[in-house]
Amino acid sequence: MGKDVAALHIIAYVFCTVMALLCLIPFVMVVSGSFSSEASISANGFSLFPYEISLEAYKTVFKEPLVIARAYCVTIGLTVVGTALGLVFSVMTAYVLCRQDFAWRNAFSFFFYFTTLFSGGLVPTYILYMNTLNLGNTYTAMLLPLLFSVYNLLIMKSYITSIPESLVDAAKIDGCSEVRILFKIIMPLVKPALATVGLLIALSYWNSWYHAMLFITDEKMFPLQYFLYDTVNNIEAYKRLIASGASVSINISSALSMPSQTLKMALTVVVTGPIVLAYPFVQKYFVQGITIGAVKG
Repeated sequence: MGKDVAALHIIAYVFCTVMALLCLIPFVMVVSGSFSSEASISANGFSLFPYEISLEAYKTVFKEPLVIARAYCVTIGLTVVGTALGLVFSVMTAYVLCRQDFAWRNAFSFFFYFTTLFSGGLVPTYILYMNTLNLGNTYTAMLLPLLFSVYNLLIMKSYITSIPESLVDAAKIDGCSEVRILFKIIMPLVKPALATVGLLIALSYWNSWYHAMLFITDEKMFPLQYFLYDTVNNIEAYKRLIASGASVSINISSALSMPSQTLKMALTVVVTGPIVLAYPFVQKYFVQGITIGAVKG
């Protein structure tokens, strides 16, 4: 029996190692492609190691460092503010829905879960933000859509449900208000869930570009993702115009020499780098928060 278990462990370790490598290989190829020359990519395609090392893609990305820095600041600001507000709203809502003495918790839960099946649609949302609320070219237009998620609510609610109700009752007997119970007792006990939901919200804001495309026209307010998306699209548009014989307002040789494939790889590295570096610090909390509720009793 012992040999069978050992063999099973070896198979499991080998399988996990192979899967980890398969997940890591695409990222390695992205980094390799970002340090490759455009000519080598066109001739040989992408590989684990660059055929010809070149920094041209990064030179293009950081050609205007102040613009990149401004886009970083916008994204960091949205991520920090959005994550903080999202965590507060998520934990407050989950705490209320977990209270047995809240008579309308089932009705409110139904309305929350209903939104996971049906949404208002793009056109009504656009009219609401641009015409009714007049949020065009405001940071609020990029904050509100991602501020609350029912999936995050479910994670938080599952964790709060595991806290004994007697703990809250004891705090009430000691004279604690609902606000103090939430922030002094509940929140310290749900740190894994907070870390999990916080990471999910932060990733949503960090990777967001769609709402900027819909509601933002001021280039100074572009978040990093949309700025890089716009940059790649502009370069490819110039190349298509030149190929079609149309006249353009920039130098033709400089436009043709701009990297395209390697630029995408470099932009991916620039965008994902901070998240990749931050993830190891919250990994253990993330795993605990995701698996909460899977095994009880």
